[in-house]
Amino acid sequence: MAAVNIKQNQLLPSPSGEGPGVRRLLVLALLLLSFSTLAQLPTVISGKVERIENFASKHVTARTIDVWLPEGYNGKKKYAVLYMHDGQMLYDSASTWNKQAWDVDDAVARLLKQRKIRDVIVVGVYNSGPMRHPDYFPQKPFEALTPAQRDGIYQAARTNGVSVFGDGKIQSDNYLKFLVTELKPHIDKTYATKADRKNTFVAGSSMGGLISMYALCEYPDVFGGAACLSTHWPGIFTMENNPMPDAFVAYLEQHLPDPKTHKLYFDYGTETLDALYPPLQQKVDVVMKAKGWTTKNWMTREFKGEDHSERAWRKRLEIPLIFLLSR
Repeated sequence: MAAVNIKQNQLLPSPSGEGPGVRRLLVLALLLLSFSTLAQLPTVISGKVERIENFASKHVTARTIDVWLPEGYNGKKKYAVLYMHDGQMLYDSASTWNKQAWDVDDAVARLLKQRKIRDVIVVGVYNSGPMRHPDYFPQKPFEALTPAQRDGIYQAARTNGVSVFGDGKIQSDNYLKFLVTELKPHIDKTYATKADRKNTFVAGSSMGGLISMYALCEYPDVFGGAACLSTHWPGIFTMENNPMPDAFVAYLEQHLPDPKTHKLYFDYGTETLDALYPPLQQKVDVVMKAKGWTTKNWMTREFKGEDHSERAWRKRLEIPLIFLLSR
C-alpha cells in the first residue's frame, strides 16, 4: 500500500521465452498504466500529492488516500497530521464531480509561509461513494434510538427521492477503526509525523463534519482537535419527525472530551442546506458551554449568506486551520 511512485525509465524483466514484440507490448502497457495513474493525481499549487491506491481495510471498503506534503518536506523533521474526509474534493476543482474544491494545498501553504500554523501534512481520505452516508453517520447516537426511530431513519430519502442509505447499514464505528487502527499507523510509519494526540487532527464538512465530531469523542486519546464545517446535524434531509439532532446533543452531553486537552470548531452558513443548521448548532453550543468549553478551545462561527458547497468552505478554511494548528 505504498504511495504511487512512477519511474518510467525502469522496465520489468521479461519472463523466459518472451520475444521482443511481447516485451514491447508489456512496456507499452506499463507506461500507459503509469500515465493513466499520473493523470488522476490532483493538480496542486504548492507541495505535492502522493497517492495510496485502494488502501485495503478489514473494516470498510478499500479507498484511495491522497497525502499532501508541503514544499520542503524531506522526511528529516516531523509534521503534525490533519486527516480530512471526502478526500476527492480537497485539492483540484478540475478533478471533482461539481468542479469545486477546498484548495487545501493553497490555504495550508499560505499559512505555513506566514508562520501562522505548525508544520503539517494533510491526509485526504476518499469517501466510498454509495457507503459515504453509512460510513459518516455517528453510530452510537443512532443506536440509542428506539427500533421504530431507527427504522424511520433507514427509510429516509433525499429530496430527489433516492434512499439516503441505499442497502448500506450505518457503520461509522468501523470507519473510525479503519482511520485509527489501519490508516494512521500506516501514515505514521510511512511519513515523518508527530503521532501524538497534540499533533493529530480531523476535519470535514456536512456529514464529514459529523464524523469529525464523532471521531474526537470516540477517540480522544488519538485526536487532539476537530474542525466541523457546516455540520449536518439533521443526519438525513428532513427535520420532520427526525430524532437525530436531539440524539446527537444527548451523545455530546455524555461524550465530549476534556476541553483542557482538545479543540473543537463548528461553523455554518445560512443558505441552501445550511439554512437548517442555526437552531441545531445553538443547542450544541449550550452543551459546549455547560461542559466547560470556552473560546480558548472551542469556536462556533456563523457565515451569513454562505451556502452548502466546497466554494463556501474554501473561503473560510483558514479560520479552522489557524484555530487547530496554531503554533
